[in-house]
Amino acid sequence: MHNSLTFANLLDDAALLSLEHQIHLEEVLAEHSWHVDLQQPRFDFTGTRTITCTAFHLLGSAAPGPATWLWAWANPSGFAEPVVAASARLRDFGVQYGIQELASAEVPFSALPGSPEEPHLAAGILTEAAKAVTGLWSSYNGDAGGGTRAAFLVEHPDFRLPAPEPTRVMRVLQQALIGPQLADRRRALHSYAVKRGLGVDFAGDQARLAGPGLEAVVEFDGYGRLAGIKASLSSPHGG
Repeated sequence: MHNSLTFANLLDDAALLSLEHQIHLEEVLAEHSWHVDLQQPRFDFTGTRTITCTAFHLLGSAAPGPATWLWAWANPSGFAEPVVAASARLRDFGVQYGIQELASAEVPFSALPGSPEEPHLAAGILTEAAKAVTGLWSSYNGDAGGGTRAAFLVEHPDFRLPAPEPTRVMRVLQQALIGPQLADRRRALHSYAVKRGLGVDFAGDQARLAGPGLEAVVEFDGYGRLAGIKASLSSPHGG
């Protein structure tokens, strides 16, 4: 059934893997500046070295005045097709599944979960959903002038995640599952485990997670909130 997939589902599906990618991206970039040329098109991060993205995708922009998000495909500036193609795919996906946040050209901040007031927060929510649909997991949102934030998906070999590492996985679980923004934490955990190649087994209010060097029991309360995590960690390489 097409309409069984919701915007909230996408946010849950993206949450943990997106967080892990953003932690990794921050470590790769460290102190940096960024520059984008939408005509060329080219996207550079400059820090201790320059990283030129192998591809990048403008998703849209969040503006404080109207307090709305405008998808890149609908932007009257008319950007080059390769730059906005991902946003057009999201529109088509939104139409197919009846997800208005993706299908509508403009989305009021007030229509998003938690009704964020800050442009970077609104951009962040829509970017999360975009990641779940596109399978592109590294994002960047930057100042586009006048308080507006532009959101991008960025690609480069250095942005790809290394193999799951026990302490990193635990940090992601603790940081993401405790947040108020998830609609279904079990779904979010399951989605992450599958995408990261970790074993996961649900029984009652518990989920058992297993991977190289990691065994964890995640406990939920009666409301589906995180009640606790118990884990044993060892070197994933048996050392």
